[in-house]
Amino acid sequence: MLFRSTGLGKTELVGKVDTMKRQGDYLIMYVDVIEPVKWRIRASMSFKDLARVMGCCVKGSIMRFILSPRQWRNRSPEHPGDF
Repeated sequence: MLFRSTGLGKTELVGKVDTMKRQGDYLIMYVDVIEPVKWRIRASMSFKDLARVMGCCVKGSIMRFILSPRQWRNRSPEHPGDF
């Protein structure tokens, strides 16, 4: 997983989702950043946030991406460029 922030300029962070836990009315997603620094990022999602993510995932282009056999076998995805 790659991250960019306007607050960090052109710095790109590399991380991986570690776990997700329920805390009250929120789901907390824990992401371990491994490059260029070691951080633990937490993001809280309400039900509305989760519904929005799921709604975005049912778009045709996203479903084709998720269901593509190529994606399941691709161990080193190509960098997305400037995002």
